[in-house]
Amino acid sequence: MASAMVNPPVVQAKALQCPNCGGPVQLRGFAHTLNVVCPQCLSVLDASSPLVRVIQQFQGQQRIQPMIALGSRGVLGGVNYEVIGFQVRTVDYEDGSFSWNEYLLFNPYKGFRYLSEYNGHWNFIRALHALPVPTGNILQFQSQTYRHFSHAVAKTSYVLGEFPWQVRVGETVQVDDYIAPPLMLSGETTEGEVTWSQGEYVTGLQLWQAFRFPPPPPPAIGVFANQPAPATGAASAWLTWAALMALLVMMALFVSATAGRREVFRQKYSYAPGGTAESAVVTSDFDLTGKTSSVEIDTNTDLHGEWCYFTYALVSRSNGKAHNFGREVTKQKDRAVLSSIPSGRYYLRIEPDKAAGSSPINYEIIVRRDVPSYGWFVMAA
Repeated sequence: MASAMVNPPVVQAKALQCPNCGGPVQLRGFAHTLNVVCPQCLSVLDASSPLVRVIQQFQGQQRIQPMIALGSRGVLGGVNYEVIGFQVRTVDYEDGSFSWNEYLLFNPYKGFRYLSEYNGHWNFIRALHALPVPTGNILQFQSQTYRHFSHAVAKTSYVLGEFPWQVRVGETVQVDDYIAPPLMLSGETTEGEVTWSQGEYVTGLQLWQAFRFPPPPPPAIGVFANQPAPATGAASAWLTWAALMALLVMMALFVSATAGRREVFRQKYSYAPGGTAESAVVTSDFDLTGKTSSVEIDTNTDLHGEWCYFTYALVSRSNGKAHNFGREVTKQKDRAVLSSIPSGRYYLRIEPDKAAGSSPINYEIIVRRDVPSYGWFVMAA
């Protein structure tokens, strides 16, 4: 029997022209597509009306090549899907960050599905219309019990292709994952709205066969959250890993419970690019008390579809030692954490930088002492 994208015949993709660079842009999602990314200049375009407009320009330094190229077709669950979108999501923590990749699949007769990939581990994902029933750290869905595995704030750090939602680099969501291997339920919360999806673990080899790629696929590293336990003697290693993860979760909860997270400074400022006023500001002094511990610096802005680069220096009033760092802020809330800061009196020097002629911004700086750090947890996991 012919696949769903072969019979009936495939509708031809619609062609557009990027208003930023003039390059050709194809729409494979037809009327479903709200945003599309120009493959030449990586600008995010509004494709919801005939007058295509730029809503976000690419500000990054590096292009990312998906393992599964846009336009690739593969048969999953008996349906022929085409890859039409790709995004990278990133979770920042005190000592670094980690990222995973998501692929948007489309069949004009069956709709959308997703693939997620982290370190060679894959999940085939569908959106849910029926909602899971939560009970504490447990979810019940279709007679299956799922246990809470992780919570994180993830930001979109890279996009390619087209999407049936308003996508932006820098946008953030709160993600909660619940597992019942080989299944996973994921809830994404943004502005009070929660969307749920269900993923099923698949191997790289299964996907390479589905897309008819030459083997072998990139190897899977480590053990993933909803990876099924092996049926061989290796099961003991999987159980050992699961026990270690449970211990790490308990340690993370202890760290969170014992961290003070005291607010020591808060002040609002404004900045007009290209103005005559000095852009850099120096805060009043504030005290970091207690033992040597971490410091969180939050920057809240009124940015909308723009970016601003902030240069910071946390300076000790007693010895002049400065902790320098910079942040490219593309969203309204940004968080940076400095580890191992001794007690003492400090001040901040902050210098925003934004394209001349762009709109002014207002921003608020909040400094907190003794915040929890989970970098060790992520690296151990």
